[in-house]
Amino acid sequence: MLKEVLQFLKHPVYEPDENRDLGYRITVFVRLLILSLAISIVIGIVIGGLESLVNIDLGQHAMDLLLEQYSLTFIGFLAIVVAPLLEEFFFRGPLVFFKKSSFFKLIFYLFTLAFGFYHITNFEITTTILVLSPLLVAPQLSVGVFLGFIRVRFGLIWAILLHACYNLVLVGPILLLRVLDIPLE
Repeated sequence: MLKEVLQFLKHPVYEPDENRDLGYRITVFVRLLILSLAISIVIGIVIGGLESLVNIDLGQHAMDLLLEQYSLTFIGFLAIVVAPLLEEFFFRGPLVFFKKSSFFKLIFYLFTLAFGFYHITNFEITTTILVLSPLLVAPQLSVGVFLGFIRVRFGLIWAILLHACYNLVLVGPILLLRVLDIPLE
């Protein structure tokens, strides 16, 4: 599956997958979810290691602010429902308008980069954050490729579902720890 995604990344083409079998699509979906999570977690570990090793101050993350200001239900709804819907409509939805265009490859890359770098807003913007931004948004850049892949192959709904499940797996444990009153640090 990773090989197929990497080939798509090298030369993105708007070619929907003709296989409509739900079992097949769920299998591909689960594989993409596992791959995107694994890559994001590895990148997160690298970022955390770099932060500790070089003693970099990344400031307060947006999730910390949300946890201070809003209910867990609201945060969960925002991360698992609202963000996937809005971000997929905005960053992957328009790909359909370029499906027959010779510019599809460029448009795909631009929307993927925009999606990734949009997430730099999760950090307090400082010179350090801007310099490290390619690394800090690398998880979102990588998941953006998987979201774009599934959007082109299976449709926008599948990209929304993948995004929602991805966020659930990453945000869910944080919310659960809060519910159980277990400190995050």
